[in-house]
Amino acid sequence: MARGKKHSPEQVVNLLRQIEVAIANGKSTSLACKEALITDQTYYRWRKEYGGLQVDQARRLKELEQENAKLKRIVANLSLEKLVLKDIAEGNF
Repeated sequence: MARGKKHSPEQVVNLLRQIEVAIANGKSTSLACKEALITDQTYYRWRKEYGGLQVDQARRLKELEQENAKLKRIVANLSLEKLVLKDIAEGNF
């Protein structure tokens, strides 16, 4: 995979399963990761984030994370607008 290439949550869960099967069949973690075209570090990071999730659960997790980020941006923008309006109302412009 090209550096910085994003995998969908479904792809991540499927790759994790593929690697777990390879490990269960006696391959080393490093070899299984190499065959899946990811680094060991990526495997452990994904396992920490997605370990034990079903494909639909992983998809929903990413959707909620994106929605949460969007809502945080909205709150930040509204807070900034509130401060600007407060300054204008107090005559600090």
